[in-house]
Amino acid sequence: MRSLLYVLSTLAVIGLGYWAYVENYKTQRALSEVGKLQREIGQMREELTVLRAEWAYLNRPDRLLDLAELNFDRLGLLPLAPEQFGRVEQIAYPSEELPLLPVTGAIDVTGEMHP
Repeated sequence: MRSLLYVLSTLAVIGLGYWAYVENYKTQRALSEVGKLQREIGQMREELTVLRAEWAYLNRPDRLLDLAELNFDRLGLLPLAPEQFGRVEQIAYPSEELPLLPVTGAIDVTGEMHP
């Protein structure tokens, strides 16, 4: 009986050792992937910063004004004037006769679910 216990204990230790070995390599692989993803995120953030800087540079008002003047014959763009804006009274609101569609599955501000 004692030899069976030794054999089972030895097999359990070998099984646990194998399991720990496999888990160690899974963990190392996951950590490697996390590091790779973090480097990729850092590169994407740098690219985004550069793109935002380029966007800000290209959308400078003086540059856009020069481009509009250079291409006036093709585009006919003019500077904005106060007359181009409408008044609130000119907005066409929907009539009262139109039925409102029921909202289903919405959550109100109190956090309660409405059927």
